[in-house]
Amino acid sequence: MSRPAPASPRPRTSLKAARFTESVIREMTRLALEHGAVNLSQGFPDFPAPDALKQAAAAAIAGDINQYAITWGAPELRAAIADDWRARTGLDIDPERHVTVCCGSTEAMIATLLAIVDPGDEVVVFEPFYENYGPDAILSGATPRYVRLRPPSTPGGAWTFDPDELRAAFSPRTRVVIVNTPNNPTGKVFTRDELGLIGALAHEFDAIVVTDEIYEHIVYDGHDHVPMATIEGMADRTVTINSVSKTFSVTGWRVGWAIAPADIAPAIRKVHDFLTVGAAAPLQAAAAAALRGGSDYYRTLAAEYGRRRDRLMTMLTDAGFVCHRPQGAYYVMTDIDAFGFANDVEFVRYLVTEIGVAAVPGSSFFSDPAPGRRHVRFCFCKKDETLALAEERLRKLKRA
Repeated sequence: MSRPAPASPRPRTSLKAARFTESVIREMTRLALEHGAVNLSQGFPDFPAPDALKQAAAAAIAGDINQYAITWGAPELRAAIADDWRARTGLDIDPERHVTVCCGSTEAMIATLLAIVDPGDEVVVFEPFYENYGPDAILSGATPRYVRLRPPSTPGGAWTFDPDELRAAFSPRTRVVIVNTPNNPTGKVFTRDELGLIGALAHEFDAIVVTDEIYEHIVYDGHDHVPMATIEGMADRTVTINSVSKTFSVTGWRVGWAIAPADIAPAIRKVHDFLTVGAAAPLQAAAAAALRGGSDYYRTLAAEYGRRRDRLMTMLTDAGFVCHRPQGAYYVMTDIDAFGFANDVEFVRYLVTEIGVAAVPGSSFFSDPAPGRRHVRFCFCKKDETLALAEERLRKLKRA
């Protein structure tokens, strides 16, 4: 008589993976698809990418640029990145020594952190934050330290942070400060003075500033995007992350890069190599063509997004939301007090299932959910027809 096999122990997952959740933003897109809702949650355009960019990609594929590029990026793309950076910032970089092309800015960020952060180090993160930054710090073995951005106290004001709170977040273990400007989700554009303060602390505590500047060309109302590397003394202490995703409306291409000091770039390249090997070769060729397209495109991009921003702000205000006017990027953070729901998660589920519009709960952008419970984020990188349908559905909202 055979005996039953002993029960196997349950497979164990890592302690790191247990410290963060799946992406709430991507979850909201799945819910939008499930319920036929207008997706104003995930920040991808639903309008066409520029024709010239698509034609360049098609030509690259037809021309058999279909095999591995050099691991850290095709030479023509790295040269285009360096030329664009030099023209806009006045900083001279060598595409052979400073530029690493990655599979989107998301991979560029985690490759950078894995390259420069050790277990036991600390990473300073401003919150509300793009949801990847906390998990990236955890996956790198570091401890995130959060500094609160506070919403404007007056209409049209800026999100701000307390300099004393920022200083208190630094310690001898601080290795990295992550700065996202223009900021997702708030739309804040960090000022030169604010960046100078961050830079001074980075010098004092021997930290590196890693900046996500993916929305650099999407700014409004006369605000200027200031690259962190242009702050005095910061060129050798800054890693700048960027991508073609948002500027050229190709979020699915996953072509991004890191611009780093020559003594840091080799470590980023090594980590990147073993994470993904390299970004898609024909799309790198098309990205190089896009970056050489001229500045008129950037001005038109900002103007078109400014128009969409104003339309969404009006829609949301008319529906009962209190909106915080973004200075850059393509998101609007709102207060939901007028609707009488217990919290943001309850409200966005009602919004997607009963009203037919998807948004992102504000709590997903905070380490402690409590400060975000009265906030919801909408995006406006959508066709006029999409915004019109959302406006029609939002009229069904009833205020408490």
